[in-house]
Amino acid sequence: MTKSCYFCQQKIENIDYQDTDLLNQFISGQAKIISPKRTNVCARHQRKLSKAIKKARVMGLLPFTRK
Repeated sequence: MTKSCYFCQQKIENIDYQDTDLLNQFISGQAKIISPKRTNVCARHQRKLSKAIKKARVMGLLPFTRK
């Protein structure tokens, strides 16, 4: 199995904070950001992904925690 970034494969350059369906794939059941070792996301896209998730949380689109 080759390790390659999901965003590099799909040629997604900008990660939109409003795309909650995409962001939910990278959040665990406890609403934590999943590490890039498990998701195979490159460092550049992991930084963009975490910023988008954090912005979506502040805007109220994603939960900070789950019960």
